[in-house]
Amino acid sequence: MKIAIAGTGYVGLVTGVCLAEVGHDNVVCVDIDENKVELMKSGKSPIYEADLEELMKKNYSIGRIDYTVDYQSAYKDAEIIMIAVGTPERKDGSANLDYIKKVAKQIASSITKDTLVVIKSTVPIGTNQDIEKYIRKNLKNNVKVEVASNPEFLSQGTAVKDTLNASRIVIGVESLWAQEMLEKVYKPFNQPIVATNRNSAEMIKYASNDFLALKISFMNDIANLCEIVGANIEDVALGMSYDERIGSKFLKAGIGYGGSCFPKDTKALHWLSTHNGYELKTIKAAIEVNECQKLRLVRKASRLVESFEGMKVAVLGLTFKPGTDDLREAPSITNIEYLVDRGANVIAYDPVGIENTKKIFKENIKYTTSIDEAIKDAEACFIMTEWKEIINYDVINYKEKMKKALIFDGRNCYKIEDMKNLGIEYYSIGR
Repeated sequence: MKIAIAGTGYVGLVTGVCLAEVGHDNVVCVDIDENKVELMKSGKSPIYEADLEELMKKNYSIGRIDYTVDYQSAYKDAEIIMIAVGTPERKDGSANLDYIKKVAKQIASSITKDTLVVIKSTVPIGTNQDIEKYIRKNLKNNVKVEVASNPEFLSQGTAVKDTLNASRIVIGVESLWAQEMLEKVYKPFNQPIVATNRNSAEMIKYASNDFLALKISFMNDIANLCEIVGANIEDVALGMSYDERIGSKFLKAGIGYGGSCFPKDTKALHWLSTHNGYELKTIKAAIEVNECQKLRLVRKASRLVESFEGMKVAVLGLTFKPGTDDLREAPSITNIEYLVDRGANVIAYDPVGIENTKKIFKENIKYTTSIDEAIKDAEACFIMTEWKEIINYDVINYKEKMKKALIFDGRNCYKIEDMKNLGIEYYSIGR
């Protein structure tokens, strides 16, 4: 069957490539940016994601996948069209559905045969139903069209692996026809399928992401109390992890979550609940804890140094997590803004995130791909992302290269004892 995918971001591009990888031989990805399309045709990925370029080159060379800006040719004879465009956050916290509506209108004007439209984008509950009505209202040809929900559960940095080896595939459908179509699409993956109605599928996505965000914020809140009462959050997390009801994942304390999902999805669900006359107090608390957590270390530093004015400060790690070049809602941004506003001379290190950071801080900070260069003669150092290059860095260098070995570690990369034995002034989270 022909499968068209609208949008070539983390969800759309990875989904398209993985569908081709498992054997679908007529996958076409649609984007509005001609330069981006040509880049993908050359085998280059517009996003940093492990294993993605290798699979792009392989499946494009054998003709299983193609890329185009011509949405009409892509949609007109497609049996399935997947919508994987962005749903960015509005100022009030609600989800912006403009991009989805734009694609829906293009689909309505283009399709010439019965088509299943599948929304993979994270959308508020009830959106699939509304988009189905919108497409049917704007149809140019007399064809059958139905909309299904198929949320993704990939993580940036491991998106290809997560897609090919998903823990489950969730489909929200209102007919047996739609269910059978999606089961056919996902049969080669050999993964458990959870079939439900559309509203439940939409809620599964939000509930899953927001639960994980809540788990992170809970651990950060406990970590802050650990510092006050003299407990160690790593020991606490270890003790909790053996309880099968809790599990071991998302128990690591730090300076808050970021990225394209958790911040946006928690705010969107909170907005949806209050808009419907109900307040999700747990989600509201997760949002508040996370916002405060981002600046916890730099505020502690402000109490320890007389002034940041003219001080050379190294920032190690810029992306919101290792394994990606994404800076959306990254704690590093908030912290760099804080430091620059107070006159610090910031030099930033990251293995892959520098080019995207330059789009935010064009002239205010310096950049380097060398940790040695970043910390040389620095009077303070903030660790924002737990890249393996930072975790495996020889900590004696902080003592030998910095003007003052003052480290604020937002990801608990090092052992307290090692830093203490070297005479390094070291502050971390919850320890």
